[in-house]
Amino acid sequence: MDPLTGQQRAILDLEARWFATTGGKEQAIQQIGLTPVRYYQLLNRLIDSEAALLYNATVVNRLRRVSGR
Repeated sequence: MDPLTGQQRAILDLEARWFATTGGKEQAIQQIGLTPVRYYQLLNRLIDSEAALLYNATVVNRLRRVSGR
């Protein structure tokens, strides 16, 4: 199992947050250096990894459930 990169941890940490304002999540995505499209591509791959599950099982399980996995 590969350990998570800093960027992968940042993606999961961002998914654990709640955004009260419109556009808040998009701004946070840009702050980690990604476009929204690239962010969601990486996120979809990330939630299938065992390392992500070990890092934050609550977030990963929620995302898996929402995506129908």
